[in-house]
Amino acid sequence: MTGFSVLGDTTAWRQDFERRRRDWYLASGLGEAAAAELLNKERAGFDDWTVVEVTSAGTRVGYLAVAVSETDGILAGRIGDLHVDTDHERAAREWAQTWCAERGARRVSVRLAGPAGELFAGYAVRGQVRVRPLGSPLPEAVDGVTARPMTEAEYPGWLAAERASYIDGIVRSGSMSHEEATRKSDDDFGKLLPEGLATPDNTLLVLEVAGEPIGTGWLRHRHLPGVTYGYSLHVDEAHRGKGYGRAAMAAGERTTLAAGDSALMFTVWGGNEVAMNLYTSAGYRVLDEHRSVDLP
Repeated sequence: MTGFSVLGDTTAWRQDFERRRRDWYLASGLGEAAAAELLNKERAGFDDWTVVEVTSAGTRVGYLAVAVSETDGILAGRIGDLHVDTDHERAAREWAQTWCAERGARRVSVRLAGPAGELFAGYAVRGQVRVRPLGSPLPEAVDGVTARPMTEAEYPGWLAAERASYIDGIVRSGSMSHEEATRKSDDDFGKLLPEGLATPDNTLLVLEVAGEPIGTGWLRHRHLPGVTYGYSLHVDEAHRGKGYGRAAMAAGERTTLAAGDSALMFTVWGGNEVAMNLYTSAGYRVLDEHRSVDLP
């Protein structure tokens, strides 16, 4: 029978969790400095977790970390870690869901290192972080797609379209309502681009073919040591279906390397299978996957 005991001293779990996460970050192509920065962010939230030792016949078979918190007036549960022997995974997941429900949670989310296996197949994908280490020299332009800096005149129209796309992606993933996503958009864009085009370490691009604009890109350099974060690479609807998606990514990769970084990272919202398939075909690995399920 599977047993569950809340730990007062979580030192052993913390050390085990950090080792596993560090190994995964490095295996995904991040450097030591980037992995260390991500782990520091993880440590900042350790005190929020209730850590549980999972046992079988008195022998530890793994760990479970859970929490419940309020977001916009709604209680939601989170599974921060579920590292348990295969025979006890299902029991651990069910215990976590029950624990969250008993504390009033209406939804349970889980953050996974890499893509989900069968255990969380019933949880809807809300988003993924993808990453790819880049080699040198700079990738060649694909299908004649080039990139140039965005102009001040182009910026307001881009910003309005980018915010609308951001809100739509969040809502489509099922993570938030339209009102919640709009508030998040206002807050995020205000923090990320406080000086517009002049915001340091940000590159805003216009993608072109033979001088005709076909899309845009927004990259933040040194998001992590050696890592550029791609907030967006869009191909305009009129130019989709022509193979320009991979060409846009190649333009982002060239810009990343030119800025001195060696890896490119993206977030893709759940429900956007087209983007997920594109990232997979281009060699972008799932670094983190966020999933959730509604509780009865």
